[in-house]
Parts: sequence; C-alpha cells; structure tokens
Amino acid sequence: MKPVWVVDDDRSIRWVLEKALSREGIPYESFELAQEAMTALERATPQVLVSDIRMPGSSGIDLLTNFKKKHPDLPVIIMTAYSDLDSAVSAFQGGAFEYLPKPFDVDRAVELIRRAIDESTRAEQPEEAAPVNTQIIGQAASMQDVFRAIGRLSQSTATVMITGESGTGKELVARALHRHSPRSAKPFVAINTAAMPKDLLESELFGHERGAFTGAQAMRRGRFEQAEAGTLFLDEIGDMPADLQTRLLRVLSDGHFYRVGGHAPMRANVRVIAATHQDLEQRVREGTFREDLYHRLNVIRLRMPSLRERREDIPVLARHFLAKSARELGVESKRLTEDAMSFLAAFDWPGNVRQLENVCHWITVMAPGQSVEIKDLPEELRTTPGAVAEADWTQALAREVEGSLLRGEKGLMDKLSRRFEAILIGKALAHTSGRRIEAAHLLGIGRNTITRKIQELDIEGTRAAANAELENLNSESD
Repeated sequence: MKPVWVVDDDRSIRWVLEKALSREGIPYESFELAQEAMTALERATPQVLVSDIRMPGSSGIDLLTNFKKKHPDLPVIIMTAYSDLDSAVSAFQGGAFEYLPKPFDVDRAVELIRRAIDESTRAEQPEEAAPVNTQIIGQAASMQDVFRAIGRLSQSTATVMITGESGTGKELVARALHRHSPRSAKPFVAINTAAMPKDLLESELFGHERGAFTGAQAMRRGRFEQAEAGTLFLDEIGDMPADLQTRLLRVLSDGHFYRVGGHAPMRANVRVIAATHQDLEQRVREGTFREDLYHRLNVIRLRMPSLRERREDIPVLARHFLAKSARELGVESKRLTEDAMSFLAAFDWPGNVRQLENVCHWITVMAPGQSVEIKDLPEELRTTPGAVAEADWTQALAREVEGSLLRGEKGLMDKLSRRFEAILIGKALAHTSGRRIEAAHLLGIGRNTITRKIQELDIEGTRAAANAELENLNSESD
C-alpha cells in the first residue's frame, strides 16, 4: 500500500497523526508545507492525502486543487482549526473526501483515514458500467409485463388508464405509449388535474375566449387544442372536480368541446391517457367519480408496480440515478457498497422510484466519499422503523447463501427453506406460549399445517409448550 501523506505546519498535529498511523500499521510520510507535498507529487503519489487548510505559502485548498488535477480519484481529507462555512464549502467544491475540524478525536481521524484508504483502493478497481438506458428501467417480471403491454399497444390509439402508487413512473409509461404510437410525430401534452383549482383547470383543458372572465385579455388555446392529433395525458384524474368530469365525458363521447366563454364547437382529435394513484372503483361507489366517465377512461388498464414489488430492479435503478446525478452536476459518480445496496434493496420506498431518484441525488451531493456506506445514507432512511433490521437479516441470508455455494453445498432451497420455516414457527409458538391455533393464525397457515410442520421440522423448544394443548387441539376442528 502507498503511504498516507500528512501535510501540516503544526508539528504537534503531525506527531499525533504519525503515532496513530504507526500504531495502526499504516505507512505515512509527513510534510510541513503544501509546496513540499506538491514537489513530492512529481516523484510519487500517496494512497490518501491529509492536509491542513491554512499554512504558510500555498494553502490546503491550493494543494487539494493541484492533487485533484493530476489524480482526481485520490481521496483528500482537509483539516482546519477554523471551522467556518466558507472553508467547508471550498473544501467540498474542490473535491475533498471529508472535512475534519480541529481539535479532532484521534480515533475518529484514523477511522476516516481508513475509509479514505478503502475508497482509494476501490477507485483503482474497474468500475461497473452504468446503464445507458434513459427511458423506463426494469428487469422484474412485473415491469416486463408493462413493457409487453406498451408493445401490444404500439399500433393502437385506444384510451389507456394507468394506475399505481405515486412515484412509480406513470408519466414515463404515458410518454412511452405516445412515443411508440402512430401519433408519435404529434404533440404529447401533460396536465396534472390535481395541481390547480377548478376554474383554472377548466380554462387549461379547454381554453377560453377573450373576455370570458376577468383577466382574459386574449383568446387562449387549451390542452386539448395543443395536443391536436397527438396525446393528452391527464394525471391524477381521480381528483378532477365533478362538473369538469361531465365536460370531459362529453369530449370523449362525441369528440367536441367548447372553449370557456365560446359558442363554436371545437373538434378534438386527441388520444387520452389518464393516470391515478387512487382506487377509482371505490370513488365511483362513493359517488365522487362518474361511473360513465370511469368506463370511458378504463378501456385498457396498465398497473405500475410499486418499487417494493420489484426489489430486484433497485440496484440497477440506483446505479442509473447516481450516474445521472453525477452527469448533471459534472462530478464523478458515487458507488454504493454491497451493504448499502442491500439496505436500499430492503427498504420499502413509500415514494417509489421518485423517492429513490431523490435519495441518489442527495447521495451525489452530500455523501462524504465516492464509496457510500449505510451510515452515509440519509438519516430518514436509516431511522425508518424496520429498515435496518430488514436489511440486516437479508444481508445475513445473502452471506449464508454465498458461503454455502462457495463450499459446494447442494440442495440449498430445501435446506434453507426448512431452517426459515423452523424459525418462523418456533418464534410464533414462543410468542403464543405454545398455542398452535393462535400461532397458525399469526403465520397465515392452517392448524393441521402447523402441526405437520412441527413434526416434520422437529422444532426443538416448542414441543413441550405445544404438548400442553395437544388434547384440546385434537378435539377442535379447523
């Protein structure tokens, strides 16, 4: 391993770091001035650079800039006794790995240096290529169903209803349907019907004549006219006011509409694609959504799966969004460690793909190093109840599978499934003090099934408690 370079005009700081690095078995080389390190850079390169920010002559920022020009992947830790905003911003803008204010805890400094060493080592390894697809990304079976549906609809102009939770990518699907349709050369116009008040929404959809209302200084074409011969995407259609639902129904029924304040009918040659995260059937039953409009819109339905239903897509999506954010910001793409990626894959993502994209952008801006660990992720992810626990057990399972495969073991599905079932049933019986019917109910299985599994799996520690109920259970029916 190459040495860690320590640059500081304070002899005591150099001495403390030299002793700490020596104790940890980490090679090092010390410099009193930034210019000395710049000169040394002509003959060698360090594994990590640790530098003070304010020194006689060239500053630590100058040194950081010089190092990054020649070795952009080299982790640089900036130290300073002046913990001010400008120094921190200058350090991070210059590409610093981390900012370490003085006085610092020696153990914390060594931990940070070790992380920087790991980062430097990973940077020397070839990086996995990020996906180049800028459209809808998905390898999960549920997404393949969506792709197939888009393909089947490629020659159709039928009305489509896209359902799914917020953030699942409904507008992306709508754009894909337009792009692969006979109307692709014409406009794609989108409007969120929940994002504006009723009076404004009516004008937005159908346009208005001059003088139709106060402030209408000129005639305005609405979204139906703007999308002529193309596609109109109505997002969050479930929130459309009742009277506008009636006007929309008329357009879909006879293909004509009137501008607000107008008297001449306008012809609408538009394909309508609607989307909602709401249960429209329930809203129809509640009387808040017109049943006839529902049937007009629900000609062909596409359901977008939530991100937690397609967890196998999370790694490829995360790498895509990290690469995208890096391109937008003009910086090097961050890399997630295996544990961090497993954590993200185990997270439930209530905001779905949109939330994952936002988190990846946060990581690109805020994570301290190029290699991102679990502790570098946003706090709200790490403190969500159950997130860490779920990540931990899935990681442990992954390690167990990998170890078994490396040892050449066979029959893993049966072996691990039996262990999994034994743990589930054993814990459920312990929770219910051996009451099998109650345990079976909690697990979602039948009484006969849990009794058979106890015998088949020879679950230790549960039989004694379970035997106390045996006579009662034998006299009961499922």
